[in-house]
Amino acid sequence: MLFNEEFVDSLKDDPVKGVIEICRIAFDAIPEHSHDWGESEYEALAEAYALIEGMIETGLIQIEIGKFEISGELSSDCSYIHQYLVEINRYFTSEASKLRMQYLKSHFKTSLGAGFCYEFSQGDLERIQVLINQLRDLIAASSYFEKEHQQRLLKRLEKLQSEMHKRISDLDRFWGLIGDAGVALGKFGKDAKPFVDLIKEITKIVWQTQSRAEELPSGTPIPLIEGKADEKE
Repeated sequence: MLFNEEFVDSLKDDPVKGVIEICRIAFDAIPEHSHDWGESEYEALAEAYALIEGMIETGLIQIEIGKFEISGELSSDCSYIHQYLVEINRYFTSEASKLRMQYLKSHFKTSLGAGFCYEFSQGDLERIQVLINQLRDLIAASSYFEKEHQQRLLKRLEKLQSEMHKRISDLDRFWGLIGDAGVALGKFGKDAKPFVDLIKEITKIVWQTQSRAEELPSGTPIPLIEGKADEKE
């Protein structure tokens, strides 16, 4: 199969980028400008089509492109699916550009002091960078993670670090770390404690920043994380 379970799981992190990658892999698996379709080309195209349709049906992505019924005629099915993937790739490449532009506008607006934002103290910012470096080193040296999962986590942390500034417009990437902590706990139990401890400290700093920005009462507990790791210790 072209797409293993690790790759499929990674689609939840960035569906738009994931769809573009699905199309790239499928196109790479067939001869360029081929119209002499065979079984191998059909398998690659059908697998990509089924995966993208699965993403649509589960609500991971949204797009209005007409479906078709498998005719059983290999050549016509391949031609249709290939055109479908071309259209899908064109649409989501455009979406990726729009999302990038939105991010850049939001980043510069925040840097210029326009609109609502969260602001870290310099000490907290530096501490988070240290903690993320420690987490990256721990993941890189760990034998618990499958290779592709390990690389995906390291890329997520690298991207998080690159977007770290004193003033940021949202904290979504930080809260995604809670999900990573939950996955680690579920897979590794007590052995996950070093990972979870680092994520908990990062999350506490982020929560303090968010609480301050949104004027929550002092001492408001962190949702979803307090007590979770302790239950596994």
